[in-house]
Amino acid sequence: MFKRKVYDELMAWKEKYGTRYAVLLEGARRVGKSTVAEEFARLNFKSYIKIDFANLTKEMRAVFDDIADIDNFFLRLQAVSGVRLYEKESVIVFDEIQKMPEVRQAMKYLVADGRYYYIETGSLISIKKNVQNIVIPSEEHRIQVYPMDYEEFVWATGKDFEVMRELYRINRTVGNGVNRKLMRDFRIYMAVGGMPQAVEAYINKENFEVIDDVKREILELYKADFYKIDPSGRISRMYENIPNQLSANSKRFVLSKALGKRISNRDMELFSELLDSKTVLISYNCTDPSAALGQSRSMDSYKLYLADTGLFTTLLFNSEDKVNSEIYIKLMSDKLEANLGYLYENMVAQMIVSSGRKLYYHTWRKENSTHSYEVDFLVSSHTKIVPFEIKSSSVRFHESITAFAQKYSSRIYRQYLLSQKDVGNEEMLIMKPLYMLPFILEDL
Repeated sequence: MFKRKVYDELMAWKEKYGTRYAVLLEGARRVGKSTVAEEFARLNFKSYIKIDFANLTKEMRAVFDDIADIDNFFLRLQAVSGVRLYEKESVIVFDEIQKMPEVRQAMKYLVADGRYYYIETGSLISIKKNVQNIVIPSEEHRIQVYPMDYEEFVWATGKDFEVMRELYRINRTVGNGVNRKLMRDFRIYMAVGGMPQAVEAYINKENFEVIDDVKREILELYKADFYKIDPSGRISRMYENIPNQLSANSKRFVLSKALGKRISNRDMELFSELLDSKTVLISYNCTDPSAALGQSRSMDSYKLYLADTGLFTTLLFNSEDKVNSEIYIKLMSDKLEANLGYLYENMVAQMIVSSGRKLYYHTWRKENSTHSYEVDFLVSSHTKIVPFEIKSSSVRFHESITAFAQKYSSRIYRQYLLSQKDVGNEEMLIMKPLYMLPFILEDL
C-alpha cells in the first residue's frame, strides 16, 4: 500500500476518541478509502471484520436484519465472518456504507455500546436520497480523503521530497537544469494524477496508454454513478463540461451552458449532488477579499475544477476510443499550447484543497473597459490574504495580481506568481515554481 497522510489522521482519531466516536472516511470513488481503512485495521487492532456493503452475501446481509439486539448481532457477525472480536481491541470496517443507510443510522447505538471501534467508508455519501430518511449520527468523526497529493506521489516514486523542501527554504534560484528536471517530475504528476490505481500503473512502468485506460475506467465509473442518481445524464454533462468552460477562460461556471437550457430547481438539486460526489472542486468568487474569505463569497459566481488533475487530463485529451499519446509527450516536454494554462490552474486548485483549504478567487471590472481583472486563487493567512496568479509559461505579464496588490495593499500578507520558472521576485511579487506550492501552503 502507498504511504498516505490519512493514515496519520486515523491514528489521531483512535488515540483521541477511542470507541466514543466512529470515523467516517468520505471522498470520491477510487481515492483509496477502503485500502487505507483495511490496512489501518490490520496493523492497529488485534482483529478486524471488514464488511463490503457493495458485495454482501445473503448470510451477511441477514446479520443486519436486526441490529437492535446488539449482543445477538455481534455473535452472528462473528459467526458469519469467522473472525473473533475482542472488546476495546477490535475494529469493524463498514465499507461503502452509503449503500446501507440504516446501518449508518444504527452507528449511534453501536458506538454507545462501546465494545469496539468502527471505521466507515463512503462514496457519494451525502446524496440526499441516501440519507433523507435517516438520522445522521453525531457520534461520527469525519475525515476527507483526497487523491494522492504531490508529496504522496513523490513518496510512491521513491524520490526525496525533503530535497525540494530544502530548496524552498534556502529561497534562492535552483538553477535552470535542476528546475527543468523538477518541473518535468511535476508534469508527470499532472499527467498521471493522484488516483492510486493510476499511480500504481505508473510505478509498474506502464506506458501512458495503459495508465490512461485506468483513468478512463474511473471516469466511466463516475459516469455510471451519476446516471444512477440522474438517468437524464445532466450531472454527467455538468462534469464533462468543466474542461470546456475552463478552456474558454470563463470568469465563472455557467450551468445553463453545460446543460444547453434554462436552469430549473431540479437542475440546481442535481448540481448540489455533483458537489456532494467529491469528484469536483468548487471555487467561489470572493466579492470583498479579506481574511474571512467565506463571508463575501458569491453563491452565484463560481468556478469548477476536477478533483484529480490526472482525470482532468484524460477527460480533456481523449478521443472517443483512445488517448492521444502525443498530448502526453508534449506535456512531458513542456510543449503544450500556451492556452492550456488552465491545466496548471486545475492542479493548483487540487493542491490547495488537499492542504485542507477552501477555494476562492476574485474578479473585478477594469475602469473604462468591458474586460475584467482576475486573481486565480486567494487564501487567508495571518489575518490577511494571499493572492496567487498561475502562469503556464511566461511570467512577464501579471497585470491582474499587480492591480489587486494596488487595490488591496493593506489586506495582503504575501503575493505569489506560480509558474514553471525558477525562483525570483519582482518588487513585492514572489515568484516560485509550481512544485513549491506545498511548502508555501505549509508556511501560510
